Amino acid sequence: MKTMRTIIVHVEDKPGVLARVVSLFRRRGYNIESLTVGHSARPGVSRITLVVDADDDTARRIEANVYKLVNVLYIEDITGEAAVVREMALIKVKADGGRRAELLQLADVFRARAVDVAPSSLVLEITGTQDKIDGLLDVLRPFGVLEMVRTGALAMTRGAEAIPEVFAA
Repeated sequence: MKTMRTIIVHVEDKPGVLARVVSLFRRRGYNIESLTVGHSARPGVSRITLVVDADDDTARRIEANVYKLVNVLYIEDITGEAAVVREMALIKVKADGGRRAELLQLADVFRARAVDVAPSSLVLEITGTQDKIDGLLDVLRPFGVLEMVRTGALAMTRGAEAIPEVFAA
């Protein structure tokens, strides 16, 4: 049975590494639902968070294929583990004078905040689960969403354990 899998790939922070990882997915015909990349706590190591729709067998093949790539240091599939998963979105909404207060109240309910105010629009920032962001978008659509951008998922397992000692050096 297919399910959304969250896979974290630790790679050397070098030019072309991300392109090789993404190219592997393209060549194998795997669709990436979400992709986020950034520096990790360890200097010289980047962390790629991928969300893919895959069954157990496909997920194992993805992991095995990614491990074969040069510059890949460690992979973890955290799908079945307790984890904190968040996205961020910036949403620009029509906001004339009469509706601005109502929009700000709605933003407050979702714990979003206004990060830019213009004469006829607001830009709201929200961080949370995919469902929370989708919920805010649904509520804002009647006001007129002018523009929206969102990150992919960022994920981290819960608890005191970190990456394996072999890798953490």
